[in-house]
Parts: sequence; C-alpha cells; structure tokens
Amino acid sequence: MSNRYVEMGLRAPVNLTWEVSLACNLRCTTCLSASGEPAAGELSTAEALDLVEQVHQAGVFQINFGGGEPFLRKDFEDILEACHTRGIMTCISTNGTLIDRRLVERLAATRLVAIQVSMDGATRETCDAIRGKGVFDKAITALRILAASSIPTSINTVLTAQNADEIPAMHEMARTLGVSLRVSRFRPSGRGADNWEALRPSPAQLLAFSDWLANSGDVRTGDSFFSLTSQERQGLGLNLCGAAKLTCCVGPTGNMYPCAFLQTDRFKAGSLRENTFQEIWDSSEIYESFRNLRIHSCEECNRFDQCHGGCPAVAWHLKNDINGGDPECLERCVTSIADANKTAKAA
Repeated sequence: MSNRYVEMGLRAPVNLTWEVSLACNLRCTTCLSASGEPAAGELSTAEALDLVEQVHQAGVFQINFGGGEPFLRKDFEDILEACHTRGIMTCISTNGTLIDRRLVERLAATRLVAIQVSMDGATRETCDAIRGKGVFDKAITALRILAASSIPTSINTVLTAQNADEIPAMHEMARTLGVSLRVSRFRPSGRGADNWEALRPSPAQLLAFSDWLANSGDVRTGDSFFSLTSQERQGLGLNLCGAAKLTCCVGPTGNMYPCAFLQTDRFKAGSLRENTFQEIWDSSEIYESFRNLRIHSCEECNRFDQCHGGCPAVAWHLKNDINGGDPECLERCVTSIADANKTAKAA
C-alpha cells in the first residue's frame, strides 16, 4: 500500500488496536497504559461483541488485542470467537503468564490468530527487573507451548537502555525457540513516563540498534521505528505514522484514539457509547488533524522522505508539540552524539 494512498484516507483502518482491559497481573515499568486494576466502566460483553460487528461491517482486516493482560477478561475468548467467525484476523499481545496447553489448543482451532509474548531481556535478570520476578521463566514456558502449536508466535521486546545490548541474543533465542522477534519502541506513556529517564535508550544505543536492524531483515519492528530505519529496510513497511490513516485505537471504556500511545483526553476522537465506529472514523476532528499532519520543521532534513518526521506520540510526550518532529529520529541521534563529543573535547 503506497504512502500516497494512505495519506488520502481509507474508508476504515486496515487494523485496529483494541486495549480490552487495564486489568493486569504484572506491573511492568515500561507499560504504556500503567495497567493494573480494570478501568472503571470497561465495555460490557454485549458492547464488545457489538463493536466486533461494527468493525466487521467497516471492513477492518485485523484487530491487535492488548491491555492490560487480555486473558484476564473472562469473556475474551468469546470476543475472539466473534472476530474469527467474521473472518477478522487477530493478534494478541500477552505477558504469557496465563498461557497453558488447554488455552493454546482452543486458540489453535482457527488459523486467524497470532500471539506475541512480551519479554524484555535475553537474561532472567534483565527481563525480571522490568516485568517482575519469575516472569522470564513463565514467558519461556508459554513460548515453548506456543511454538509447538500451529499459532504464529513472536517475542515482543521493548528496547530499553538495560536490554539494548541483549537484542542480538534475543534474536538468537527466538530462533532457537522456533518463534520470531519483534522489537517495539519505548515511549514515555503510562508507567513508561514515570521511568523514562532510567530506561530510555541512549542515542548511541539507538544508532547501534539501527545498524544491527539493517542486517536483520527477519526482525519486525512494528510501530514507529521507521524513524530509525536505515535505507536498507525501507521497503519493508510504511515510512510514516499510520495513526488515523491506517490504524487507530479503542480503549477499554470504548473511547477511540489515534494510537495506543495517545490515550489521553487531548486526543480522544470519540466514544463508542455516543457514536458508531464508522462515524468516529469518518468524522472525528482529531483523526482529521492527524490525516493532515505535516511535520514542516523536518522537511529540510535529508531523511525526511524516509521518516516524515517520525512518531508524533513521542514528539507530544517529550516536547508537548505534535508538530515538533520525533526527538529520537536517526538524524537527531547522530547530531546528539556529535554535540556530546564536541562538548567533551572542549572540556
């Protein structure tokens, strides 16, 4: 799908991120939504099933389920079944602690589901420091069960200062387990905002990751790592933000947002308790602003055609400016290191 077609607007998102609950049995330090207890007024089963039908009628191809921990919703498998009955592909982001053989057997009955298990380090010490004691071993157990099934499975790791040096080892671990690796970007959202300075990768680590990624074509980066993507990987995906163009987000209480990292009142596009999914997608002023978003401050950059200003969510959280350009783009990383070297020499 060309960037031009995406910028023109689609009649429905290709995929939807649905945070089905804030309930979670972990308290990960990078959590985008500060999950823990369920949100007040989360969608009922009837409302959730109605949303599945609305999404189906709109023509959405895939739903990416997250949270919180999706499997803590007692009706989550009913929601999945409703999706699969309608031919909607589903991808579930889980911490893996609730995965067992019986659950996997039920999920493997369809070929419309994929699962990504979150792990934030190739060692027990690194992962558990972020996700909690014992989580590394539970995630490995879940991955082994899933790898033995027909369900496409991946490890999802959030790149942090603590695990940046372990990404190649995680790649090898994924290969050994028979699953794939997906690396996600750490953003200052939710609990991640509280731990931003302690966990954010340095410019040097981001550049090293970009160099490694250029030679690792089987590693997926999902969301907004296009701002760090080298020329060698440009053909593997979009090189601009897809929020409100290609994708959008539904929160636990039925509010819609441009993406999962902008689930704030400032970026609320509408409520499914007040309007339909299609009405919000078609008519939201917030969505319209994202479709018209142009990062003019980055237009003179020699990498503009490759990243188009990067991730607006990072720009908002770090600079309070949706139009400000991604503070962690490849070009700014290079500049930051050069400035630091000049300062060190001057001293």
